[in-house]
Formats: sequence, structure tokens, C-alpha cells
Amino acid sequence: MRRGGAGLALMFGIACGPAMAAEATAVFAGGCFWCVEADFEKLPGVTSAVSGYAGGTLAHPAYEQVSAGGTGHAEAVAVHYDPAQVGYEKLLDWFWHHVDPTVKDQQFCDHGSQYRTVIFYGDESQKRLAEASKAAVEKQLKRPVHTQIAPAGTFWPAEDYHQDYARKNPLRYKFYRSSCGRDERVQEIWGAAPH
Repeated sequence: MRRGGAGLALMFGIACGPAMAAEATAVFAGGCFWCVEADFEKLPGVTSAVSGYAGGTLAHPAYEQVSAGGTGHAEAVAVHYDPAQVGYEKLLDWFWHHVDPTVKDQQFCDHGSQYRTVIFYGDESQKRLAEASKAAVEKQLKRPVHTQIAPAGTFWPAEDYHQDYARKNPLRYKFYRSSCGRDERVQEIWGAAPH
């Protein structure tokens, strides 16, 4: 389900409850959603990742509106995963090691609150685990972490041309990621190349 934000928003709400124990959903914002989506799709146990918008007030936002700023949304990714194969704590660890949590309202070459880092929690368990992981990251990095932890709210899937961008447009994607310096900065912070 790539379009129809209300459907995915409803699906997200159900996925966090006990009724759908076979699959769960986590929502993360880590700068460019093409990169976040591609990074999470490499993690075993992730069944799909959908690029979209979260954290804003405007219903059915379009890319042009979000990228211009002012809607309150961040570029985000809804990560659908099998909890029997990968736990939420592993998703958090994967997220941290693919972003720069030490900067506010930007990621790599992208600037503005729409590129902020956020962990959008779906329930109290996710909130508690996210807060604990943030505290551990601050302790490890010995500096403030600007990543927000916020309620998931409504997730709006991005336009079809943004979905699976790394796979559909590999040359453009690689050029963007390389010229943005994402992997180099991640390696500088975390001491190892991202997976």
C-alpha cells in the first residue's frame, strides 16, 4: 500500500497492537527518506519500508510542501518488521548507527526541520525503549543527542516515485548519497562503515 495515507495510518495503528503480533511497525526520521528506507531494507527481519511524512499537522502533505518546510513534518520511514526475526531494540540500534544524532534540524547535506532525526513511538513500550536507547547513545558519544522521541501520530506515505528510490534509480541514488557525505559522516561518528 504505497498511496492512501489514511489506510496506512490505520494500518500503523493496528500494527502496534496485539492483534497483529506477526508483523509490527516502527517509524523513524533520519534525513533523506530514500537513504533511511534503503538502509532498513538491508536489515534481516524487515519485511518492507515505506517512505513518507510524519510529525506534522497538515493532512495529505505533498513532497513539495514538506520539502519547503513549514508543515511540521519530517521525511520519515515506516518500517514493517517481523518481531520473531528482529526486535525493536535492534531497529533502534540500526537507526542510530545510520544517522548523525549530534545535529539539530539537519542530516548531512540536507538542512531544515523536515530533515530532523525522530523516533516516532507507537506505544509505551516503544517509547520506553527509545528513551533508554537515546540515553545510552548520549553516554556513548559523550555529547548531546538532538534526536526527538515523539508519538507516531499519522504517517502519510510519500508519492510513488519516492518509494524504493534506491532500487529504481540506482545511479542517481548513489550519486546523491555519496555527494551528501552520509556514509563518511556516519563512519566518523560511529567508527565503522554502515552495514
